[in-house]
Amino acid sequence: MGQGRGQLSHEERRRIAGLQGEGCSARQIAAALARSPSTIAAELKRNAGADGRYDADEAQAQAQRRARQRRGSRLEHDDALRERVLGMLARGLSPEQVAGRLNREAGRTVISYETIYRFIYDQMARTKDYRWARLLPRGRTRRRRRGSRRGGGSVDFIHLRRPLSERPAEAEQRSALGHWEADLMQFGRGGPSLLVLQERSTRALLAAALPSKAAEPLIQALRRLLASLPAALRRSVSFDNGTEFVRHHELHALGVETFFCDPHAPWQKGGVENAIGRLRRELPRTTQLTALSRRALNRLLQRYNNTPRKCLDYQSPAELLREQLSCLTLEPTFPLARE
Repeated sequence: MGQGRGQLSHEERRRIAGLQGEGCSARQIAAALARSPSTIAAELKRNAGADGRYDADEAQAQAQRRARQRRGSRLEHDDALRERVLGMLARGLSPEQVAGRLNREAGRTVISYETIYRFIYDQMARTKDYRWARLLPRGRTRRRRRGSRRGGGSVDFIHLRRPLSERPAEAEQRSALGHWEADLMQFGRGGPSLLVLQERSTRALLAAALPSKAAEPLIQALRRLLASLPAALRRSVSFDNGTEFVRHHELHALGVETFFCDPHAPWQKGGVENAIGRLRRELPRTTQLTALSRRALNRLLQRYNNTPRKCLDYQSPAELLREQLSCLTLEPTFPLARE
């Protein structure tokens, strides 16, 4: 037949369709074709329609599409591109960021992020070497849908609480500097935490280590971070409804407005939650935060702030922030420089 025993020819598929139409079982069809019953059963299961009927032509077309995929993506054959993509992934960029940056630099479509994801997951499926997952932002060995999360706390005890609906339009539309989202990155129950702030228009990141998630050390660290910035960079901060943010109103003395997500809707400050998800690659929950030096934390922030983002048309937060600050004749005051 000229086919490997793991493959079925178009003629064999026509015979399968004919024999199935005559009422033959998978085992009887296998005997007629000198094939394994499991091969025939898998073929029927894979390619039978909703009505149970097997279409030989459609099954052949599906097999050809799978064969094209097995021949490999562009990354299988373009050594230079593969090495560059893998190098960028190893530096912490996501497949979407890698594809977007390469396309931006070339002024054309070089590769899609879906191709990169498919290449990585295909390597794991074929080799069973799950170290490939380390090149992905979440380190997952299988693709899965992103589920919704519930969060937040009671709003009754938050003094001077204002909802996001009262936030200025420029903050909502990300059209002006100085509007931030804040959240805590947890490392074990009741232990040290990392306060993370993301500027909404540029996605630039600030962070400070805290001894706990208590309100007192948090507001002190938040005041220090914001007070070090020029007034143009400290206009508002948005929080979820956690008890750690109850002293938010102390920021008003700095001219900073404060706003809160709706109950059980922390996704409304999705920018900083996304940033925390990206930081988890370098700082998993098992990290001993007390052993992380300020210098090491600054390096992580520098890497983040110099990573191109799709939402910024594949500029990095550092590049965009420098552009906007130059229009205001201001200098950046937090980690932006490359390592």
